[in-house]
Amino acid sequence: MKKRILKSPVNRLVFVALFGLLAMGACKSKKKVVAETPPPAPVEQVETPSTPSTPDLSAEEVAVGKLENYFSSIANSSNVQSANSTIQEALGMFSNQETPVLIVIHEESGIKDYDEPTTISKYLNYLKDTKKNLNFISDIRLDGSGRVSELELRRK
Repeated sequence: MKKRILKSPVNRLVFVALFGLLAMGACKSKKKVVAETPPPAPVEQVETPSTPSTPDLSAEEVAVGKLENYFSSIANSSNVQSANSTIQEALGMFSNQETPVLIVIHEESGIKDYDEPTTISKYLNYLKDTKKNLNFISDIRLDGSGRVSELELRRK
């Protein structure tokens, strides 16, 4: 037979009072610490010449950055029209709409298992429909004209 401790109102009141005391005892005032902390010393700012400090990125790295932005934009779009316009922009980066997209589902000892191959057009529409961008680009291949000819994705 089980006993129910919190069934009576007196026991509930004692429990709430104990909980309140523990909560109040755990909160300590931080006024002392703030008052004793000296103000930070002024820092001298040295002006540097305004030269762009971006490192030289390869064409693949630039393409990956743009595609990741397109993928997240499509998945987070507020309406179908904006998603469709973003899809059309993204498709301009590919050699054609039938560019293969391979999704790695498992890798062991250098051997990769892929999900069913799809095309970039289908994958972008999948992102639009599910509104979830669960993959990141792990490998990208460009053709001679700088357009994406193959894309390999992995789970985040």
